[in-house]
Amino acid sequence: LGFSSGGICTRGVGGGFSRASAGCGDGILLVNNEKATMQNLNDRLASYLDKVRVLEGDNADLECKIREWCAKVGPSCEPRDYSCFHKEIEDLQNQILCAAMETNKILLNIDNNRMTADDFRVKYETECGLRQNVDADICNLRPVLDQLASCKTDLQLQCEALTEEMCCLKTNHEEETNCLRKQATGDVSVEVNACPGPDLRKILEDLRCQYETLMERNRKETEQWYACKVEEVNLEVITSSQEIESSNKQVTELRRQLQASEINVQAQLTMKENLESSLAETECHYNKYLAEVQSQISCVEQRLAEIRAEMECQNQEYKTLLDVKCRLEQEIQTYHCLLEG
Repeated sequence: LGFSSGGICTRGVGGGFSRASAGCGDGILLVNNEKATMQNLNDRLASYLDKVRVLEGDNADLECKIREWCAKVGPSCEPRDYSCFHKEIEDLQNQILCAAMETNKILLNIDNNRMTADDFRVKYETECGLRQNVDADICNLRPVLDQLASCKTDLQLQCEALTEEMCCLKTNHEEETNCLRKQATGDVSVEVNACPGPDLRKILEDLRCQYETLMERNRKETEQWYACKVEEVNLEVITSSQEIESSNKQVTELRRQLQASEINVQAQLTMKENLESSLAETECHYNKYLAEVQSQISCVEQRLAEIRAEMECQNQEYKTLLDVKCRLEQEIQTYHCLLEG
């Protein structure tokens, strides 16, 4: 403003000087030369002043834009504060560590479940082998059972044959006894002086007693042997049935545990995949966010550098104009001195 007012005053002086020179129509040649010089200097001063006004307007617009940008973005001299992101970054790092720990736990559980499944598989194979052995023993005992049944049938047949033979002997004995009785009741009496013959009744009784004793003894022995064999077979069958039932229960329990372990492993794998996908999405999201923030920071820094460069250019031009102003003021002062002298 001071420079502009000085310029206006200088124009007034120049105008007065021109009017004074015009009033003296018969001046010397030196005065005419000074008038032309002053007119040239006035034109130069006017062009400089116009240029200064234009540059001052541009400088004011630039300063206004800089103030608006500083009001929006913040002071350019201070570095950008990223402390607001530190807590969020720390939380994300803690979440990543927790997710890694959970992943390690899941992997450990998977390994433990795999080892448990292997143990159950070994136990299942062992139980299957035992069951096969029991089935083989049962198959081996079935011929023995068939043999015992055939022996029982043979003994029953022998017992029936002996019973029939005993009935035949009884029938023959009764017939002979009846014949002897009929002969003894006849009218003819014959006396024979001979030695007494063997007592057939007693002999038959002895034979019958021997046969009955033998049959009873064979029957008891056969019944005892058959009862022992049947009891042994029943015990073996009961033991085998209990073992088979226990093996079936164990196999069912192992199968159920195996299915539960497989379901648990599948659930853990699904959870692991979900956590890994969530972790990847989170990392991708925050990487994109950080990249956007970094790009914004780069753009702001680039704009700030351009503004600083432009301000330096403006300062350089302003210094140049100040130098021109100083020289013009010196020239004007010289003109004043010349006019006054």
